[in-house]
Amino acid sequence: MAAQMRLRGELCITFASILSFASLILLIFVHVGQINVSTVPRHIYMVKVNVSNYGNYLSDSILNNVTGLYTNNASTPLNSQQGLRQFYEFGLYSYCAYVDEKSGTCGNHTAGQEFKPYDVITSDMLANYSQISATPIIPVDLTFKNSKYLGQTSNAAYWLILLGTISAALALITGIAKNSLTFFVSSIFSVVGSILLLAGASAWTVLIKKTESINTALGPIAEQVGITVSQGNGLSLTWAAFVCLFLSVIPNVLSCCTYRG
Repeated sequence: MAAQMRLRGELCITFASILSFASLILLIFVHVGQINVSTVPRHIYMVKVNVSNYGNYLSDSILNNVTGLYTNNASTPLNSQQGLRQFYEFGLYSYCAYVDEKSGTCGNHTAGQEFKPYDVITSDMLANYSQISATPIIPVDLTFKNSKYLGQTSNAAYWLILLGTISAALALITGIAKNSLTFFVSSIFSVVGSILLLAGASAWTVLIKKTESINTALGPIAEQVGITVSQGNGLSLTWAAFVCLFLSVIPNVLSCCTYRG
């Protein structure tokens, strides 16, 4: 009987470790998103802002042809008023701007980088276009323009996800040693990590949904603004990591009760 309970406990902790490991791997992918334009980071992001149609909207709004709004040079420095890219993808530590699907450049890496899409795109526009965009050309009541709210929320969500990642790693490490105490500690880290990831993923989800209001917003000429915000796969990976870590709580707790050693 004791041998059976021991075996059952080992199976439970093995399953829990697999789930914790899966959660940690998913979170590592989330953290590397948009740190550079190499293959893997380029395809992982929390949110994408497509401004490829903004030029047409701006031209219709000012009743004049818009020239020099975009740049086709992928290596042009960011935040230098040298031209918009076609779209921007934001990760947890940096954002990258692309002139096409493969060619782009990334900003500086910052822990807890704040998601401020309006500030980012206007910093790439020529001065006259950024001034025009500051008027109701982009409606002032949109969350997209509320850099303070977006910055504070995304910064808080980053720290929640980072702490959740650390908890997932500790849950995996403490579950390796085979005794009831370490299994209990691993369970605690799994619970704490799950709560942190749930909060971080929820904050990003709400933030993106509110920012997506610009997708259908109408400017002063009753046309859509031409800026599209969409959720990235980084957020999906974060939610998947939460599910894995949350599910690991059950076998962790069972291993505490059934393992004898």
